[in-house]
Amino acid sequence: MKHRNRLLTAAVLGTAALAAAQGTTFLTIGSGATTGVYFPVATGMAKLITDANTGVRANARSTGGSVFNMTALGTGELDAAVTQNDVAYYAYRGTGLQAFQGKANSKIRTMAVLYPEVLHVVARKDARINSIADLKGKRVVIGDLGSGTEQTARQVLEAYGLNFDDLGQALRVSPAQGITLMQDKRADALFYTVGVGASAISQIAQTVDIKMVPVSGNQAAALIKKYPFYVRYNVPARSYKGVGATVPSVAVQATLVTTSDVSADAVYKAMRAAFGNEEALKALHPTLAQNFSYAKAVKGLPAPLHPGAVRFFREKGVNVR
Repeated sequence: MKHRNRLLTAAVLGTAALAAAQGTTFLTIGSGATTGVYFPVATGMAKLITDANTGVRANARSTGGSVFNMTALGTGELDAAVTQNDVAYYAYRGTGLQAFQGKANSKIRTMAVLYPEVLHVVARKDARINSIADLKGKRVVIGDLGSGTEQTARQVLEAYGLNFDDLGQALRVSPAQGITLMQDKRADALFYTVGVGASAISQIAQTVDIKMVPVSGNQAAALIKKYPFYVRYNVPARSYKGVGATVPSVAVQATLVTTSDVSADAVYKAMRAAFGNEEALKALHPTLAQNFSYAKAVKGLPAPLHPGAVRFFREKGVNVR
């Protein structure tokens, strides 16, 4: 048995040595729940990177979302991640969220802004919720503990003069669990910050009569003034079953980030593989097809661009520093 273990250890070390000799860099990319948009986008980008055969290989991991991803970047558990730009900003600055308070990670670097992440506030029609103010006393899914969605829910409720204590129940569960709670009538409404077309929202709309609750007017203006990483965004009519009209809301930005620990050469090769063919990138998900462009990819950065990304965007004619 000991002899067999030595052989296995030697084999593993031999594989690692071979990879090192060949100059292969391995990137683990954090995403989010499998029902959201992060996961298919990260998985698709990882495949593009690996298939390019440039000496950089990548895999995507399903995770708890933005806050987990930024924490894992700090510990080295992840090499890159898709995250909300507001959460990345908090992690870089060491502010905003308790998870990052006083723990600024100055190594965080941006690779590219991907697409708007729209706040979806979905309510069961039979719950008679017509505005955010109507969530008072209701059972509301606010996202996983420590997730970007939880932070967004807190800030939006605040704009309407509410907090989590005003809810009948603040349900801190994953999107998949939230779907079940909505279907079983154990939740009245659900917050989810995600790209338009997310399978979780589509699944709820297919099985429950829903209403999309707007975020608009003076409350939206106050939210954007206090938290400038938000932008206004209209969820188009017919984005989901039962949503017959445009619904005003707000959005943050899904962003691909890494750290300065990853070499400029590796990031450049990953960028060229994942973003060099814009058609292939946009084919990964409709929200990328509708929203991604090189010009937008360098707007609203939560942290400085990685030097490898700077090189890539300059080659594409984008004015970056």
